Amino acid sequence: MPRDDALRIVRHLRESGHEAFWVGGCVRDLIRGIDPTDFDIVTSARPEQVQALFGRTVAVGARFGVVIVVEGGQPYEVATFRTEGGYADGRRPSQIAFAGAEEDVLRRDFTVNGLLMDPETGRIVDYVDGRQDIERGLIRTIGDPDQRFAEDHLRMLRAIRFAATLGFAIEPETFAAVRRHAPAIVRISAERIREELTRTLTGGRARLGAELLDEGGLLVQVLPEVAALKGVDQPPAFHSEGDVWEHTLRMLALMTPEGGKADPRLAWAVLLHDVGKPLTRTEDAAGVHFYGHVRRGEEISAAVLARLRFSRDETEVVLALVRGHMLFMNVRRMRPGRLKRFLRMPDFDLHLELHRLDCLGSHGLLDNYEFCLQKLSEHPTEDLRPPPLLTGRDLIEMGYAPGPLFSRILRAVEDAQLGGRITTPEEARALVRGRWGDPETPEATS
Repeated sequence: MPRDDALRIVRHLRESGHEAFWVGGCVRDLIRGIDPTDFDIVTSARPEQVQALFGRTVAVGARFGVVIVVEGGQPYEVATFRTEGGYADGRRPSQIAFAGAEEDVLRRDFTVNGLLMDPETGRIVDYVDGRQDIERGLIRTIGDPDQRFAEDHLRMLRAIRFAATLGFAIEPETFAAVRRHAPAIVRISAERIREELTRTLTGGRARLGAELLDEGGLLVQVLPEVAALKGVDQPPAFHSEGDVWEHTLRMLALMTPEGGKADPRLAWAVLLHDVGKPLTRTEDAAGVHFYGHVRRGEEISAAVLARLRFSRDETEVVLALVRGHMLFMNVRRMRPGRLKRFLRMPDFDLHLELHRLDCLGSHGLLDNYEFCLQKLSEHPTEDLRPPPLLTGRDLIEMGYAPGPLFSRILRAVEDAQLGGRITTPEEARALVRGRWGDPETPEATS
């Protein structure tokens, strides 16, 4: 168990003559009555002493006093008490000095993360009134907020993330400092920004996180394409909720069940699905229109995901969700074969959930969503993905020459199979010959 392993590490450090405590998020969670999944440890032992005491270690950040200790097959971060200085790049200190427990706490980011715990007795060591801030539900920097954010710009996004995931408020002076320093966030690497945004969007209170990003001046810096949704009004007949920003916020609020975690790909698709609307909005006597917003939205989303260095797999799924979010309006008019292809497309559960949120965040009508659920219940997997009646090898045996025509023939055969018009290989061959002619004739190659 992680807790037992983390306790053994602390005991071994103490038995060897060193101070050692649990620190940070695990202490915060324990105070809140939540069982932590990660445990960080802080100690007076120097990195080389930590390495000498434990059989399996990795010096991932030894120059910063950080060693990973592997216990019970799991990694635990063990950090030496230290002070830091010289944050030239707005992210990492250029110099550190080993220090005592209080000095180590005072260089940390927020009071709620600045508590130490003796895991053997449960005693809390609190130099920064962090326990009181946890009880009040408040995110507050340790010391001067301007100094904390100037040292490490990423702390601004972390303040938003902690407030959103914990359901806390941000202390006014701390939030005011976020607004002052917001333009500096662009100095942080795209990967770190992506990580913080994703954790904010998937932590259970995505709407609160998005609103805080906006109010803190960070949204326009890291996601100007999303900030542009504000003030873009929509046809009231379909969007009585208001502008595109409010529509997106409502979807974010509905995305995660209480206490749950959202799929990151779904979360980003919710955030980006309508980013094409600001550039495609037109208005005439018939009303407001967003012709082509899906195509533009996919282009803009691709640029955002590339800028934030998303993986190729994640990018493909998010773009597919953005590209397909308007297709549900046609499901009742799809031919049987086309509908079955639609229902079996990759990650259909995410597509269906995005559609549900889109409806609930606007007009509230779930007819097409329920229609898809009904059709999914009517069609087992083998019905949606039946074994092929013909293969490329079969076409070659029939005398057709390999080439681009093969994919057209095989798709037509599958469409007929999915639509119930053919059920046997013999019927499939007859369909091919009837539509494309005998292999020896010119029609068979066109």
